[in-house]
Amino acid sequence: SSSICLQILKASVRSGIRLHGSSAAASAAASSSSHSSSHGFSFELTEQQKEFQQLARKFAREEIIPAAAAYDRSGEVSSSIIILGCTVNDASIKCGMGLPNFDNCLITEELAYGCTGVQTAIEANSLGQMPVILAGNEAQKKKYLGRMTEEPLMCAYCVTEPGAGSDVASIKTRAVKMGDEYVVNGQKMWITNGGKANWYFLLARTNPDPKCPASKAFTGFILEADTPGVQIGRKEMNMGQRCSDTRGITFEDVRIPKENVLVAEGAGFKIAMGAFDNTRPPVAAGATGLAQRALDEATKYALERKTFGKVIAEHQAVSFLLAEMAMKVELARMGYQRAAWEVDQGRRNTYYASIAKAFAGDIANQVASDAVQIFGGNGFNSEYPVEKLMRDAKIYQIYEGTAQIQRLIVAREHLGRYQK
Repeated sequence: SSSICLQILKASVRSGIRLHGSSAAASAAASSSSHSSSHGFSFELTEQQKEFQQLARKFAREEIIPAAAAYDRSGEVSSSIIILGCTVNDASIKCGMGLPNFDNCLITEELAYGCTGVQTAIEANSLGQMPVILAGNEAQKKKYLGRMTEEPLMCAYCVTEPGAGSDVASIKTRAVKMGDEYVVNGQKMWITNGGKANWYFLLARTNPDPKCPASKAFTGFILEADTPGVQIGRKEMNMGQRCSDTRGITFEDVRIPKENVLVAEGAGFKIAMGAFDNTRPPVAAGATGLAQRALDEATKYALERKTFGKVIAEHQAVSFLLAEMAMKVELARMGYQRAAWEVDQGRRNTYYASIAKAFAGDIANQVASDAVQIFGGNGFNSEYPVEKLMRDAKIYQIYEGTAQIQRLIVAREHLGRYQK
């Protein structure tokens, strides 16, 4: 497994991408190099992209799939898998190699094919880092992103609360400025990597006026996980993606130095929401990876299982179901690739990111459910892989913005084009 990661690193070096101190400019340059073509619109991957894809595929099939069922039962995952996965994916890539979002999504899909619980733990690193990547000053990037390339560490995006999920503006966690520090009190919930993180991106209310608009009421902080007053809750045992570490976190008189504020007081909401334009395409890619796995498992089973004297794939009812599944997977893939491509062109991709995330999340659930149906009674049994895929798929309609929130965003963006 370490040799696979080494190959990833070598491939990046060969492509001329910097191993340290990446920036938006480096990412844009890498994107331009990766996607430039004299033929205009093209569905062809570059040789470098194919290499990353194949290496991630090898890692998923050789390292993740054989252990995925055991991780699901135990609720724990080997730290070496996460560490190596972060090397393959965008924890170190985002702040180290500066790969384009499109390339990261290709890798993410392959890792999710192996196990979306593992992939979510890896992807949460990207979400945690993204506010610092987008809004951190040079000192903050050097200190917090730099350490992610120097040793195998995790971070987390600390925003959701027991009473504030989709309604981010209802966040109650407070940060009060006292001299050169902010004192934080409150509680967060459903924080992926909450018990593993070295540091958090934390969103807290700094303006106590309830009438203050969200765009000015909240501040984004970088918080060291071992700061006195940070109380990490028990690991939640969820329906699916069980090996992903999800916890509640309580803050009691936690002191954060003012130099750990991102941009300025009141800028937090925009930073927190802006991260999603970059991270929703990889989430959609993860959902697509799960759907592809469900399709593959169902197809192989349909070509082996016999009823009424022939394999069930030869029954029209099953073949049409497989056709519908294949159509959905292909379209979900095109959706996340368009959203990721928009990021790499330096354009605001809110519309495409929400379309990709909503559609891929929905089809992951539909395709996984159909896979269980094709397996019949066996599909309902944990000895076969598709029941886990069905459980794992559900969260894609919930985290990083529910399916309903994505539709609100798409509607707002769509109508906005006509109202200008």
